[in-house]
Amino acid sequence: MNVFAIATNWLGNAPDFAVPYALAALGLILTERAGVLSLGAEGLMLVGALVGIGAQLAFGEPAIALVLAMGAASLVSVLFAVMTILLRVNQVIAGLALVFFCQGLTSLMGTLFGWTNRAVESFAAVPLGPLATLPLVGRLFEQNIVVYLTLPIFLAVVWYLTRTSAGLRMRAVGENPQAADAAGINVTAWRFAAVLAGAALVGLAGAYISVVSTKLWIAGMTGGRGWIAVGLVIFARWSPWKALAGAVLFGCIEALIPQLAAAGVQLPQYFVLMTPYVVTLAVMVWVAVGGRGSDGEPAALGEPYLREERR
Repeated sequence: MNVFAIATNWLGNAPDFAVPYALAALGLILTERAGVLSLGAEGLMLVGALVGIGAQLAFGEPAIALVLAMGAASLVSVLFAVMTILLRVNQVIAGLALVFFCQGLTSLMGTLFGWTNRAVESFAAVPLGPLATLPLVGRLFEQNIVVYLTLPIFLAVVWYLTRTSAGLRMRAVGENPQAADAAGINVTAWRFAAVLAGAALVGLAGAYISVVSTKLWIAGMTGGRGWIAVGLVIFARWSPWKALAGAVLFGCIEALIPQLAAAGVQLPQYFVLMTPYVVTLAVMVWVAVGGRGSDGEPAALGEPYLREERR
């Protein structure tokens, strides 16, 4: 395989690898902008992946499968919302518990229902006219519909957070819940809504992996992408556009690995598996050393709130 073919395939496959990171990070940003620290992305992605493949096997329509996966992830996130918002359980512990719960639940259900390793059909690639015939970069313009919809989804969330009164209320709840409460904003309701909405996007990220990308389910198939999305949010300083750029970076790195293997470059298996995490650690170190970690962080992130408490 020549260098031109490797570069073409790499660029063409990068968006497919980047979309799960982008959607999961966006969901986490939406939740954490309201002041709820969400570490359960890995578990919610697994729920979305399992329900998505189950729905696809049942209905044979990927659009329905993705929607049902989003709903399932939101439903599971109600447990997390009750623990952290109503019962004021430590949000770090609750997030970790959610991951372990979802890992066990999805592995069990996938086995019981016989959904493991059952291949499905999904969206076909849609070429964007003459752009798809361009040399080298043409494959970038021949993607499935979810890849094309990712940018509009980001635009909609950014518009919501920055240009609407509802988005202002949600951000106010994450910055200063006491002031928001004094202004008549229901902090509990807005945080609940943020958790459910963010979980839906995270579930969509998981369903994309199973229904659109790999087209099958295996236990633990998200492979730590939820944890990488958590780090990506910190790297992006809770900015959706920076998170999208980071997702593209990670997507390009992950897409490069199979191309190197196809070119005959011998890479140790465990080195390949650890590469995304090494990059994540490097990014976290860069953020910490540069003192950039707190920029853009919601002031009340991770802090429980009761209406009777005043500071």
